[in-house]
Amino acid sequence: MKEQRSNFPLPLSSVTGGARKSAAPPAPVATPQTATQNAALSALHGGAARMPTAPGPAPKAPSYAQPALPVAPAAQRSELAATQNIRRAMVERVARQGVKDQMVLSALESVPRHLFIEPALSAQAYIDASLPIGHNQTISQPYIVARMIEALREGVTRGQGKLGRVLEIGTGCGYQAAVLACVAQDVYSIERIKGLHELAKANLRPLRISNLRLQYGDGMLGLPQVAPFDGIILAAAGLEVPQALLEQLAIGGRLVAPVGAQVQQLQRITRIGKTEWTSATLEACHFVPLRPGTA
Repeated sequence: MKEQRSNFPLPLSSVTGGARKSAAPPAPVATPQTATQNAALSALHGGAARMPTAPGPAPKAPSYAQPALPVAPAAQRSELAATQNIRRAMVERVARQGVKDQMVLSALESVPRHLFIEPALSAQAYIDASLPIGHNQTISQPYIVARMIEALREGVTRGQGKLGRVLEIGTGCGYQAAVLACVAQDVYSIERIKGLHELAKANLRPLRISNLRLQYGDGMLGLPQVAPFDGIILAAAGLEVPQALLEQLAIGGRLVAPVGAQVQQLQRITRIGKTEWTSATLEACHFVPLRPGTA
């Protein structure tokens, strides 16, 4: 299959709300890790994410000085620290459950899960459970998010460096896409439910993640105009993996997906040739069903 490189249907500007002109001095470049920390600070302020600004005239700093971190009131700093401690405890629990990939664990710690769920459920944001996000869909439990991404990376990178191009089927609220963006060079995510696609855009906009693209459409068709992918991950279970997705894997690439109806198993499929794939069953799981079309 010839690789076609065309402009992706949803440019970053439509995810982030477009570039905004400002007379303020240049701000530090946001990465997935720093952006999520800024977004967490913003949530404590009750507004949109903001880059730190200087409080006023200050003594001239040496040219090698790092940008000053945003300063929040003591109560807000305490609340942010508490949230970070809870998130760190969640990651330690996931590690005890068997996830060993340090890049995946670091990504899980850097993304504030509470920003992706309803405020009424924020007290449950870091428990190891799936939670409702509307439209009869759920955000996956932290362990299964980490386990699937770890399985995607195993053997592809030998635990070193980032994945290349990754496709996610089922954006949901955007949480897993944000975690993927920490461990891959480019992430493309498809959501078939319009309301969830808009929710994910709203959740991800303040994080300003530059290597993530969202698409509204039928995930079972994949994105042939962007293929091949080094990794594909499905957040919904079908009786079998769609052939269109298997064919969009690069040779040597891996696909991780739940397969089954009432009884589901997490499977990892590796493309080993033009018309050859191998599969391995990892563990039992439970996901919402994979459906065709859009809604």
